[in-house]
Amino acid sequence: MSPSSEFYRSVKDTMHWLAKDPRTLFVGQSVRYDGTAMYASLADVPIAQRIEMPVIEDFQLGYCTGLALMGWTPVCCYPRMDFLLLAMNQLVNHLDKLPLFGWNPRVIIRTVVGPKVPLDAGPQHTQDLTLAVRSLLHNVVVLTARTPDEVRRRYEYAAQAYGSTLVVEYPGGR
Repeated sequence: MSPSSEFYRSVKDTMHWLAKDPRTLFVGQSVRYDGTAMYASLADVPIAQRIEMPVIEDFQLGYCTGLALMGWTPVCCYPRMDFLLLAMNQLVNHLDKLPLFGWNPRVIIRTVVGPKVPLDAGPQHTQDLTLAVRSLLHNVVVLTARTPDEVRRRYEYAAQAYGSTLVVEYPGGR
């Protein structure tokens, strides 16, 4: 099994593990319908726990924040970190600031830094914005997962955290 195959297997197994909690919902693009690699990683997650979104990234994170405030644990999925840029208002000005008002919703934000090998999808799909995003956040924890072992550990942390976590996956290991 190649390193990237092991990485994807770990992600798939971890998403299945997260889905064992019936309060966990997976929200985003390509979570219910095929279109990106994100879809394959959710193959073992029951369809009833997947909420497909149109291309509406800002609303998606706001929706997930609302779900978390109602007691759900949403896994807010962005197939590429580049797309998370469109949700910065919700991430930086809302989700990150809610603890200052006494609320600590648990939103797990899942995103991927697109690999450049074997196919380079170009600069709009392969940017690593982790440092920039981390510098904007004070209450949302930002974790990176570069190896199969890190995938499981990062999501285990996020599933038990008091508050929200952004997990940035690197399937190419870079």
